[in-house]
Amino acid sequence: MARILVIDDNDTMREGMAVTLKKAGHEVLAFRSGTEGVAAFTSKGADLVVTDLKMDGVTGHDVVKQVKAHDAQAVILMVSGHGTISEAVQAMQLGACDFIEKPFPPDVLRAKVDAALELSRTRARITKLEATTEVLHKELNSRTGVSIVGDSAPVQKLLAQVKRAAATDATVLVHGESGTGKELVARMLHDASPRANGPFIVTHCAALAETLLESELFGHERGAFTGAVKKKLGRFELADGGTLFLDELGEISAAVQTKLLRVLQEREIQRVGGEETIKVDVRVICATHRDLKAEVAAGRFREDLFYRLHVVPLEIPALRERPEDIGILARHFVAKHAPRINPQVKSLSPGAVSALCRYAWPGNVRELENAIEQSLVFAETAQLEEKDLPAFLQSAEARASQTQGALPVPHGDRPLPDILEDLERQLIERAYEKAKKVKTETARLLGIKTSALYYKLEKYGFIQKGEGEDAPPV
Repeated sequence: MARILVIDDNDTMREGMAVTLKKAGHEVLAFRSGTEGVAAFTSKGADLVVTDLKMDGVTGHDVVKQVKAHDAQAVILMVSGHGTISEAVQAMQLGACDFIEKPFPPDVLRAKVDAALELSRTRARITKLEATTEVLHKELNSRTGVSIVGDSAPVQKLLAQVKRAAATDATVLVHGESGTGKELVARMLHDASPRANGPFIVTHCAALAETLLESELFGHERGAFTGAVKKKLGRFELADGGTLFLDELGEISAAVQTKLLRVLQEREIQRVGGEETIKVDVRVICATHRDLKAEVAAGRFREDLFYRLHVVPLEIPALRERPEDIGILARHFVAKHAPRINPQVKSLSPGAVSALCRYAWPGNVRELENAIEQSLVFAETAQLEEKDLPAFLQSAEARASQTQGALPVPHGDRPLPDILEDLERQLIERAYEKAKKVKTETARLLGIKTSALYYKLEKYGFIQKGEGEDAPPV
């Protein structure tokens, strides 16, 4: 069944088309004037608009222009009388998909409408595919692996829980400290589920303001707010048939909590600025580092929403709770990043592993991965040594024996910006020397653009001012 708007100022013609299309199983909204029809399309939307060409006031040409201005993908079928074929062709040039010449029997109308609706469905599929592809392309670049790395008992317990939860369609709430791998667990749940062939869509709730988050989740209609120049599909629509991962859900506002509860209860959404109800088939996985029970008790999180989300709770252990996995993870990150950063490094020394295991890792796995990446930049042998690690991980003995090791931490009562600038200068100097003053290699080691490197080299006096004028643009 499709929603069809019929616009014709001839009562007999309008009612006849409406009856024919209703008998075909469609929802029909009929209007006497172009003004009423366009207003209905703007507020309610439609799969197809069937409009007469010759009407008093707002003509069929005007309807095509105004509907297309609101939604460029709208499908419009023009009805024209004898002697107006050239004007009907002009309407097609403006954006109508086809026309019917009066008088016509009901079967011709049904055939034309069926063809137009197939075009409407095709355009909708293409629009959704383009939007989904764009989102998935962005998300693909952030993927860090296919499974949690580790042999410890807490990890094995979590993996068993993931396997069992993935087989269901229940809502999952993943809890864990920042950097423990909540998104990775969500990806594992999706990949092992019956929805694995559907989209996996990620939304980082804490990164968006309330109004932007609402538009991101539910989509918006053109003109819904300042800057909404075209219709946008929300993440729930993009995830239809697959999984939607809502990261840091504990940060969302009360208003968004209310709308999210309705989606979970009714499995339907409304775009911002729209009145059309859209059914969605989405499995929701949420994650937070907050204690949502405490948030409920404090009145900051809806209790009914909490129980809707807390169907299958999964707890990710902090890295300090599974110290036996630190060496395994460190070797994994060396194998992952060394080919890109420092191909000569193949392993870690026992001293480096020991130093890594002594640290509490408040930033969890993410902090460990960053430390390994930093260490690889300055490693000079095939084995990553303790002296190559960031200074905060090295023992006093390792720091004392290292003449050109980690960057020294400035002392005294200097302002923080001065301290950070001094550390930046030392880091650039070491990378510049390691790269034998090859600027493209220095930029690669530091992970910055060559143009940015030229600016820094000039700033700290490593090259003469103007020497970087031929650097590629930022």
